[in-house]
Amino acid sequence: MTAGLPPRRDRAATRPPRKRLGAMLVIGLAGLGLLVLLAVVAPWIWGDDADRLGPEVHLGSSGEHWLGTDALGRDIFARTLVATRPTLELSALATLIASTVGIALGGLVWVGGPRLRAVGLRVIDVMIAYPAVILALAIAAILDPGPKACVIAIGAAGSPTFARLTANLTASVAGRDFVGSARLLGVGPLRLMRRHILPNIAEPLLVLLSVSYAHTLMALSALSFLGLGVQLPDYDWGQLLAVGLQSLYTNPVEAVGPAVAVVLAGLSASFVGDGLAAAAERSSAPAMKAKASGAAESDPVSAIPDRTAGVPDDAVLVIDGLRVLRADGTALVDGVTFHVGAGEIVGVLGESGSGKTLTAMAVARLLPGGLHATARRAVLRDPGADELDLVASGSESAATRRRLATEIGIVHQDPSASFNPALKLGGQLTETLRVHMGVSRREAARRAVEQLEFVRITDPKARLRQYPHELSGGMRGRAMIASALLPRPRLVIADEPTTALDVVVRAEVLRVLRAANERDGTAMLFISHDVGVVGDLCDRVLVMYAGRLVEELTTADLRAGRAEHPYTLALLAATPHLDDTPSPEDANGDRRLAAIPGHPPRPDERPPGCAFAPRCPAVSPICHATPPPVHAPAPGLSVVCHLPGRRSATEEKPSEATR
Repeated sequence: MTAGLPPRRDRAATRPPRKRLGAMLVIGLAGLGLLVLLAVVAPWIWGDDADRLGPEVHLGSSGEHWLGTDALGRDIFARTLVATRPTLELSALATLIASTVGIALGGLVWVGGPRLRAVGLRVIDVMIAYPAVILALAIAAILDPGPKACVIAIGAAGSPTFARLTANLTASVAGRDFVGSARLLGVGPLRLMRRHILPNIAEPLLVLLSVSYAHTLMALSALSFLGLGVQLPDYDWGQLLAVGLQSLYTNPVEAVGPAVAVVLAGLSASFVGDGLAAAAERSSAPAMKAKASGAAESDPVSAIPDRTAGVPDDAVLVIDGLRVLRADGTALVDGVTFHVGAGEIVGVLGESGSGKTLTAMAVARLLPGGLHATARRAVLRDPGADELDLVASGSESAATRRRLATEIGIVHQDPSASFNPALKLGGQLTETLRVHMGVSRREAARRAVEQLEFVRITDPKARLRQYPHELSGGMRGRAMIASALLPRPRLVIADEPTTALDVVVRAEVLRVLRAANERDGTAMLFISHDVGVVGDLCDRVLVMYAGRLVEELTTADLRAGRAEHPYTLALLAATPHLDDTPSPEDANGDRRLAAIPGHPPRPDERPPGCAFAPRCPAVSPICHATPPPVHAPAPGLSVVCHLPGRRSATEEKPSEATR
């Protein structure tokens, strides 16, 4: 009964590595923790010494009084420690007021109506124009001097900073679809802010909160130093510093204790803020910190079998054993091998997260931060030049950048995000020609007009003077293709260019790509999750699953359903066709599409055997325990499977059925 279950693996081996706190954050947290501990225990331990009067006044540093005594003979070291509690408490209250008022104001101006938004943004602009210290001094001077006035003044002066940051962050979230859906459902402004907006902007606000606490502590001490804060007989660090400076020439050590305390507390809070900001930056774009030796240990390219034998001499792109890894060594793309011949269109199929785009971006050397690519061989061929290494380490030379810009064209998924909205179309289209090919501005414009005509854009000269937003979605898509084709590259990478397009625009984009392929003989790597589009446009198909290449076949075999890998067969079964005949058993006369159960494994949780085994209808015990072999009957045709061609667990193995 348990023969088909995967073997249990060591959880520690597959558990993702824990994120370590930065040194700055650790130092800041340790400093604040020590201060909080002092605030709790200092009044109990040193409270009597801090208030005990003595005959030894203005005494210098000694073994009994480390920081000397004040004008009434009280121990300054004890008073500095006891003053930790009121200083931290008042700073926390002022920070709480500033953050609460600022976040509420900055958020409500966006979830409210247009008039409230206009007025609120202007109020924030006016408040932020005044320095916080000057504003706090003005408010504290109006109110009666004391800790309450000091807290209110500093809290009010610090709120504009929170309001501005909250307003800017809320503006980026308020226009998203899930916020619009919540409005449509009748969610009120307060609940909208609390449930849908604040959780999505909390990270930068927490960073500002810790940094603001440091500024608040400094400002509070400054107001007490000026006599506008804590009043005698109460005291905090600022008040102790003011008294100590009065005796600066007679007993300089009297001012050292509170001054050092203010500096250390401010630095600790600042370290926490800087550490949180660094941690947030690492989580969004992990830094590349893997050394060459460590990368070699976690990057066993030599263990990947060589499958480039028989690659045609005219192949434009040759990839052998490509791996895309995170800084911790986790392989997002693992052991991908393929080639693209001259004038050939090769499609890449797979579910979202299968590694299609990462593979293409690795070829173009456009991987996001925190990722790096390795391979046994990854080259772009040019008969008139040396092979261009696409995974070479080190900085890129000017010649390498020029070849990448002129020999590889990229058609991105979203035309709206591919162009700079602040620049006119002409400058963006001709930039590669002018910068990397030395073409004059007039000649570059002429070529751009010809290319726009080729992709069937009307009035191309006028389009060069327009901004991207002035073009329709279909025109932007064709202009993006024109931009990729303008330097006549040897390879074009089309990253799901037909996603979210209507049928008419999609047909235009595909027609333009096919025409460019026929006109220039350009090799293309076409990425899509649409089986029908790939079958109509491409010559060969690469099927990827969980970061690995599982099958390579011709589009004729794909259209005829002659796939060998169970995952490819599952994709075909989940694809609707217009010529499908309704099955008699279907109640509504409709053909039911087969769904693929489960979901792909995480990159750090791939099983030791076949990654598709938990979802495969033809799984056998060997699939869970052993990596599948590569069956490659001819160059450009391969399948990575233990039992290629088997469609279910009860079907007999093909090799056994033919005996």
